[in-house]
Amino acid sequence: MTTQVHLCRVDGDYHIQAANEDGNIVETDASADIGGTGKGMRPMQMLLSALGACTAIDVILVLKKKRQNLRDIRIRVAGEREDNATPAIFHSIHLHFDLYGELDPDKAEYAIRLSQEKYCSVTHMINKVANITWSFEVHP
Repeated sequence: MTTQVHLCRVDGDYHIQAANEDGNIVETDASADIGGTGKGMRPMQMLLSALGACTAIDVILVLKKKRQNLRDIRIRVAGEREDNATPAIFHSIHLHFDLYGELDPDKAEYAIRLSQEKYCSVTHMINKVANITWSFEVHP
């Protein structure tokens, strides 16, 4: 299976637009300290976003199969990068899940664990270079 995205420069030096085969678009930009304009996420922020989105999809699917009433899911993803290194890759990443609804905490934990240990492709790629940890809270 091949996945493709197409990228093009929008304006300025670093403002880039990426589009997938369905026409969905995301924009990236560089940080201001190298001349970026803040018109999009930086690439390493996109990587953290991809990790959060991938595992969110898994958790939602598993909780649906477990007949849990998930009203909302919010995930904070924090990554620590190596100081003074080139490239400055993430060495640790922590995901915190806030799950809203009448949920069995054991089933919530099971869903997150299953995503992180089995299903999330982004997790499996990143955990080859970074230690990924997670925590969660269930809110009624």
